[in-house]
Amino acid sequence: MASIETDKAVVDFEMQEEGYVAALLYPEGAKDVELGKIVAVVVEKQADVAAFKDYKAGAAAGPKQAATGAPQSAQPQAAAPKQTTSSAPTGGKIFVSPLAKRMAEEKGLALDQIKGTGPNNRIIAADVEEAQVKPKVAQEAAPKAAAAPAAAKATLPSVSAAYEDFENSQIRKVIAERLTYSKQNIPHYYVTIQVRVDALLALREKLNKHSTSKISVNDMVIKAASLAAKAVPATNSCWMNDFVRQFKNVDMSVAVQTDHGLMAPVIRNTNLKGLQQIATEIKDIAKRARENKLKPDELDGGTFTISNLGMFGVHNFSAIIKPPSACILAVSSAEKSVVVGDDNAFKVATLMNVTLSSDHRVVDGAVAAQWGQEFKKFIEHPELMLL
Repeated sequence: MASIETDKAVVDFEMQEEGYVAALLYPEGAKDVELGKIVAVVVEKQADVAAFKDYKAGAAAGPKQAATGAPQSAQPQAAAPKQTTSSAPTGGKIFVSPLAKRMAEEKGLALDQIKGTGPNNRIIAADVEEAQVKPKVAQEAAPKAAAAPAAAKATLPSVSAAYEDFENSQIRKVIAERLTYSKQNIPHYYVTIQVRVDALLALREKLNKHSTSKISVNDMVIKAASLAAKAVPATNSCWMNDFVRQFKNVDMSVAVQTDHGLMAPVIRNTNLKGLQQIATEIKDIAKRARENKLKPDELDGGTFTISNLGMFGVHNFSAIIKPPSACILAVSSAEKSVVVGDDNAFKVATLMNVTLSSDHRVVDGAVAAQWGQEFKKFIEHPELMLL
């Protein structure tokens, strides 16, 4: 029937019954359609289509419309996102997203003083950011007004400069909003370790002779990171202001680059699953992410995140934490290097750098180092992952 773009994914709305489209109340590509609004009318009989030629949402049903049989019951509606509500001083309700509410609390801003621009006037994170910067702008506007024309003239680009503008999708805007919030509000620190992957590559080759789904290095990294997070539970936690929530199992968010932006679909309970099952699920969910076919619940609830740029030959990098999880692992490429063995002889080994970005409110430096030791153990002795 339609593809509905939310702030997380594009979801296809499929009709469950046969019928005829009698009215389309929004054109293709319509933006900011409020939740609960009628977007189309579907009737059972083709003869009833004509009765809705001039139908408008909210109009009282006339005799002709009543004869077609309750058109409003056929309207498709998108599922409403989770909202947090607070009581306003006037007795009404303020609709606010959980992220925006947390940001407002941290910045000391009153929700009733913030104008919401989301569906049903819901306050989103961008509204909180705007509410914070407005007073500062007002104070600085007067003394700088005289210099504005000269500054504007100095910053004008050359008229001959060639460029092309691309409109940001709702998904891209949300990615930008969340990553900006993460970098500005979460105290990041980074721990890099180097692991030898020769034994892992050898085991992978043996397993792929029998596995029904080809196992990748990334699949084995996911398993090792999950077991390490289980062994060091503080890394499988999130900051909740008044307390730290620690999760019993690992729901791994895996960063996937798509034409629609960076997505991080979630594989549940990766510490409990075998490599073959992880490989199968990763291939399926990554494919659907690139096709924009993920369901909203497949993007929620990750407790740990992995971002792998090894396939692009990246030697080392640090990733931005994806809230609410406290850690994200940046995985680089595996490269052959000359190393000194225990017998002081030179040997060729395959080495890989990984960097753990941690939320210092939840994970102390020594704890991140402990996680690194556990991860190194599972990577360099991958047979331990089979226990």
